[in-house]
Order: sequence, then C-alpha cells, then structure tokens
Amino acid sequence: MKEIYLAGGCFWGLEKYLSGIPGVLETQAGYANGRSLNPTYEEVCHENTGHAETVRVRYDPERLSLKRLLELYFMAIDPTSMNRQGGDRGSQYRTGIYATDPKDLEEARRFIEQRGPEFQRPIAVEVLPLKNYAPAEAYHQKYLDKNPGGYCHISPDKFRLAREG
Repeated sequence: MKEIYLAGGCFWGLEKYLSGIPGVLETQAGYANGRSLNPTYEEVCHENTGHAETVRVRYDPERLSLKRLLELYFMAIDPTSMNRQGGDRGSQYRTGIYATDPKDLEEARRFIEQRGPEFQRPIAVEVLPLKNYAPAEAYHQKYLDKNPGGYCHISPDKFRLAREG
C-alpha cells in the first residue's frame, strides 16, 4: 500500500471522488501542512493556520499508478486556480500534492511539468513534502455519503469517470 495526500478545494467532494477510483483502498479528510498539529475546522477557516483541506489517499500501486491517480486528480480540480476551487475561496482550499516519499514528490513534479503546456495559465498546484497532517472531525469523514445533497464543486460526470479508473 502507498499513501499520498491531495488537496483540491473542499475535502468533502474530493474525498468522495477519490474514494471511487479503482485501486484506492482508503480515503480520509484532514488538514495538511499548517502551523499547528491538531487544528479544528473553525481554526482552519477563521484563524489562517496555513492548513489545506486535504485527503489522505491510501492506494494499491499494483492496481493504480501514482501517475494515473494524479491524472484523475487533475480531472477533479482547476489546477491553475490559486486558493480557489468551485465556490470555495481561501488558502485552505488551495491545491496541493503532499508526500512523505521523495520519489513520489519527484514523480509529482515531473507530472506537473509535463502537463503545464496544456494550460493557458501556470499550474498552481503546490508539490511539497508532507509537513504534518491531522484527520478532520468525524462529521467531515465520508460527508457526502452521509449527506448526499451536500455541497460539492466536482461535477457528477467526473465521479463516473473516476469510477471507471
């Protein structure tokens, strides 16, 4: 099993989207790369803690390559948008790829470099080592499963594409 941390706007939708990808074994909504170890949602939203709403993704590299996972991630976000996805605005909604394995960071940087020419504007996805990560509160976990009509910035057709892998 491998692990990568992906930030892409509100973690409710991104967690649901990523959990449907074949080869993804587990997802968890949380907060990454901020200035404190165990922030609350209120602190992240109102106190500028530096955290990004992030999804921890555990996946089977025999069934899903990191490159394919990143391709599907890019389908769910606007990689050129700075601190904004859908209707969400603020640094906690920035896009990012965070990893503990230097090889994964290198692969993510190569992926970004290769994809750059496809876009009119520069890619704003940060690629950084994972500094810290804290799971979000229980009510955020699998939020869209518990609240099917909840807000999501990812269009329904993209969920179908993710399930197809």
